[in-house]
Amino acid sequence: MDDFWQTSYIPTEKIDLSAFGIGGFSLFIKREDLLHPFVSGNKFRKLKYNIESAQLQSKDTLLTFGGAFSNHIAATAAAGKEFEMKTIGIIRGEELADKIGENPTLTFAQNCGMQFHFVSRETYRQKETSWFLNDLKEKFGDFYLVPEGGTNSFAVKGCTEILDVQDKIYDYVCVPVGTGGTIAGLIEASGENQNILGFSALNGIFQSEGIKKYTSKRNYKLIDSYCFGGYGKIEKNLVRFINDFRSITGIPLDPVYTGKMLFGIMDLLKIGYFSENSRILAVHTGGLQGVAGMNAVLKRKKLPLIE
Repeated sequence: MDDFWQTSYIPTEKIDLSAFGIGGFSLFIKREDLLHPFVSGNKFRKLKYNIESAQLQSKDTLLTFGGAFSNHIAATAAAGKEFEMKTIGIIRGEELADKIGENPTLTFAQNCGMQFHFVSRETYRQKETSWFLNDLKEKFGDFYLVPEGGTNSFAVKGCTEILDVQDKIYDYVCVPVGTGGTIAGLIEASGENQNILGFSALNGIFQSEGIKKYTSKRNYKLIDSYCFGGYGKIEKNLVRFINDFRSITGIPLDPVYTGKMLFGIMDLLKIGYFSENSRILAVHTGGLQGVAGMNAVLKRKKLPLIE
């Protein structure tokens, strides 16, 4: 199974900014979303050394946490199936237990063999406490714990491998930010003269404290101006941008992470945030499995769908 983690050439695509009415800059997208059809983008990077660690400890079960449309839950389930490991998902929201069939992410994870344990939102907030983890051990036995979003030292190590020698030419490296593990790896791998920009998918830039645990470098900035109200929140302007971007470039974006990042990059280009002639690299972190779930939400709200 070691060859599963062997990455072939990951294409970096140049975006024709003139099609967006922008000149004087160079924008490229690193297509990490193409790493694997189910364990894609930063989830591939985050799980690589965690699964290696689990195997070295002779653990045959992965336990992790996530919400209704979690990319991490879907990827962990798929990786577990690939490596013939049991997977357990602690899912936020007890009401989801009777709606698995209505949820494409949970349906996919279940089809990969993942066992679910649904908890209330209040209980979910206690997921890092010793009493909650001990309760899980009593219930499920021995397991390898993967944190929510997959972020730990092994995840950061995997994410340092996103950037290679050829990527040193870029002045800015942009990435969506959830738990902060991916950007921590990029910061650690970045060159002296590179600036790392993190586009928070949540309200606030609290991830900075977590990032400091994994790197001493300070060549980064977190921006939450394009979170559209918070995690999983969306509006028709974002949907329109995602659809237009795909129509022009052929590159699909997800509404929770990469869509917001590219929306932000384009706006910053227009308002003169970047130095003229800057070379900008945006990392596509995957997350496209979540589009189906978001479209169900948009349909209920009678808003335009993501194409």
